[in-house]
Amino acid sequence: MELRTLRYFVAVAEELHFGRAAARLHMSQPPLSRAIKLLETEVGAALFDRSSAGVTLTPVGAVLLDEARALLDQADRVRVRVAAAAGDAAITVGILGDSTDPDATRLADAYHRRHPRVEVRIRETDLTDPTCGLHAGLVDVALTRGPFDEAGLTVHELRADPVGALLRADDPLARRDSLKLADLADRRWFVFPEGTDPAWQSYWNGGKTREGPVVRAVQECQQAVLWNGTVGMTLLDHEPAEGLSVVPLIDMPPSRVVAVWNEGDSNPLIRSFVRLATAAYHG
Repeated sequence: MELRTLRYFVAVAEELHFGRAAARLHMSQPPLSRAIKLLETEVGAALFDRSSAGVTLTPVGAVLLDEARALLDQADRVRVRVAAAAGDAAITVGILGDSTDPDATRLADAYHRRHPRVEVRIRETDLTDPTCGLHAGLVDVALTRGPFDEAGLTVHELRADPVGALLRADDPLARRDSLKLADLADRRWFVFPEGTDPAWQSYWNGGKTREGPVVRAVQECQQAVLWNGTVGMTLLDHEPAEGLSVVPLIDMPPSRVVAVWNEGDSNPLIRSFVRLATAAYHG
């Protein structure tokens, strides 16, 4: 069995959809389907049950999935160890704003244990660059939040966090159990600078064009509310500064934590990063 074919199989097994798996692998569906058929012939058994209801793993497919993941992980470890022995194993990770997320800490621990000889360079960015330098070629992989311009990038969701309205504690709306965006329609909001990714700006402004003080960092967001009485959005589980309050916004979709890297980049350090991040954020 070729490692490439096993990667194809794992993608289909994890997506349980040939179209999504093909998109994830940056290939068209027909050659992917042919590769899986050839693999089933080589194994001598069906790996997937295909029906109008969708695709599911057979018992044989489930066994192969466990083994294929282990083989691919070992293959990546070999590449990384050889690179480390040659003295050129390094990865640059972009992190957005607040790097104190406990899941990110768990990921850092897991990555260090797995790759103790790999040099990890961290580039922390403010809220004006949600891709953390990927579009500019400054990092290999980013641990960030969507949405943003995904052109040329591969995005893997790790977690979804509910959001709320950030208000002064003495704001009448702070006494509510929950709010809707319409409750904040006539208020001034903190905003990101001109030129910030439009999808990112739109999400954190509740889908509207807003006016208010310009901010670039989490602390600036809090201070803008505290000093000006403006409003904005923040993560519901973030502890607000003294004098501030967070109220759930029930008509806003959650904020997605994602790992993102350049489309087609086959660096095994990135693949390992994404696998370990998935485990850390679902652990």
